[in-house]
Amino acid sequence: MTNLIGRAAIVTGGFSGMGFAIATALAKAGANVAVGSYVALPREGRADAAYYPGADEIERVRSSLATHGIKVHAAHLDVRDSDLTGSFFAEAQAAVGPADILVNAAGTTAEQPVCGHSDALWDKIVDTNLTGAFRTTRAVLPGMIERGWGRIVNIGSTAASVGWKDNPAYCASKAGLLGLTRCVALEGAAHGVTCVMISPTWVETELMRRNVAQVVEREGKGRSVEELMDEFRKGNPQGRMMQPEEIAALAVFLCSDLARGITMENIQITGGALW
Repeated sequence: MTNLIGRAAIVTGGFSGMGFAIATALAKAGANVAVGSYVALPREGRADAAYYPGADEIERVRSSLATHGIKVHAAHLDVRDSDLTGSFFAEAQAAVGPADILVNAAGTTAEQPVCGHSDALWDKIVDTNLTGAFRTTRAVLPGMIERGWGRIVNIGSTAASVGWKDNPAYCASKAGLLGLTRCVALEGAAHGVTCVMISPTWVETELMRRNVAQVVEREGKGRSVEELMDEFRKGNPQGRMMQPEEIAALAVFLCSDLARGITMENIQITGGALW
């Protein structure tokens, strides 16, 4: 039902969390997959809420995806850099073919209130979550339109419609991503190209744990990351956290021919939660 054999997919933020789960699900469905993520150099560390995999993980991801018998490309990608994005997409096309599918899963966040929020931090979050998705979409949309088939899936958040204290840049970027999603959907609609945003609540990933660790540090109440994680679980109507594989399953369906009529939508996966 969701056979993607022969399709070429690009997944940004594809080395961990939801991005890796989606890349794996696409590979299992038969798609050739190119994945890119921001790879941290040793001197950069991993102090903020973002997860920056080390260079050794490129081979781990490539090997894992290749077990599904498909063509794979895995490399460093910084969606904030237009030149680097362009070269990555050229390499990806050479390795797996012209992009039929684009999943924008690259993202970052940081706990910081509006008061005292630096320009640099704001720019980093918005440029990654919103402008980065614009750059990648701009790279593949003309080819999709020309070939008459394309699927673009943006990984958003309930933050697109619900505010969250100390996360102004993240909330603004995801709200903007929804606006971009709708515009791309309209541009591609007459040409067999769909664009949909998936907006989950908290998803149990490395990025979330780092974000929760920031919350714990800012609160200074002495509780642990696991205690706050458990509080989030209990606060969900289903009493749990969403898992990356749930997001991946929906993404694969949206990339199939069965979902050709689903476009311009913001589909939430929340277990009934507002956030």
